[in-house]
Amino acid sequence: MSSSAAINSDSPRGFAFALSAYVLWGVLPLYMKALAHIPPMQVIAHRALWALPIAAAVLIWQRRGGDVMAALKNPRLLAMAALTAVLITANWTIYVWAVTNDHALDAALGYYINPLFSVFLGALLLGEKLSRTKMVAIALACAAVVVLTVQAGRLPLVAVGLTLSWGIYAYCKKSLPLGPNQGFTLEVLLLSPFALAYLVWLGVTGQGAWGDGSAFDILMLLGCGPVTAIPLLFYANGAKLLRLSTIGILQYLTPTMIFLTAVFMFNEPFGPARMIAFPMIWAALAIYSVSLFREAGERRRNRRDIAAHRIQ
Repeated sequence: MSSSAAINSDSPRGFAFALSAYVLWGVLPLYMKALAHIPPMQVIAHRALWALPIAAAVLIWQRRGGDVMAALKNPRLLAMAALTAVLITANWTIYVWAVTNDHALDAALGYYINPLFSVFLGALLLGEKLSRTKMVAIALACAAVVVLTVQAGRLPLVAVGLTLSWGIYAYCKKSLPLGPNQGFTLEVLLLSPFALAYLVWLGVTGQGAWGDGSAFDILMLLGCGPVTAIPLLFYANGAKLLRLSTIGILQYLTPTMIFLTAVFMFNEPFGPARMIAFPMIWAALAIYSVSLFREAGERRRNRRDIAAHRIQ
């Protein structure tokens, strides 16, 4: 059982960490939109490269750098971290492309669906039991994807890609026997040589935004490190101090902010199919949330019964 799952109450400090992470992720489209004139792969390379110093500094401050050094000598851990690094890179790339190419609504849809996909993965791969309410929620989400597919004549690839990459990343991350900060540091450490080589090649061939870019572009690309690392570190620390049901509700904040930004600031079209699909997703998440609260209540009652039985 994870440490977050074992928590019986919410810590104000944990709530502040998690809320900050989700709000920062929610405003991230505005940051990425300002870099729309730079190819997504360049932005991703800068995200990985400049996130490393921040993640490493946090580990040094926590005196946990030895964990990463030990992991570098463990072939199995390295292979697992390499897989999660590839998955998070795929997720970042799809996300940046979506925001900079007027598909932020599809990104919001993907992150709305993700909690339900994680529940499905748990049932499929871990044998976790699905309640009827969760099955209804998953069915509604699938129906919403069908509506969008029929309307567009193809799958909403951005939403599906974000859902799959993040859901599988989160599943694999659970199997990585490293703390969240150590795991993230190891991932960007593995990505950094490739990112650096790619950026050097772009510079040599005259295709990079770094050499010919404005001071604004350079500062924004440098800032890709903090906007990548800080929310992840906030989330990692907040999740340890909150109940799973609280995290389950808070995670809807990010796609809601992305949705509002896409509609009211980016002026992306919200056509009839989306007017049907998004309410279906919201209904699915409401049903899923009710299930989360019921399960949390049952666990609290069971703990009280066990405690009362021990006293007797």
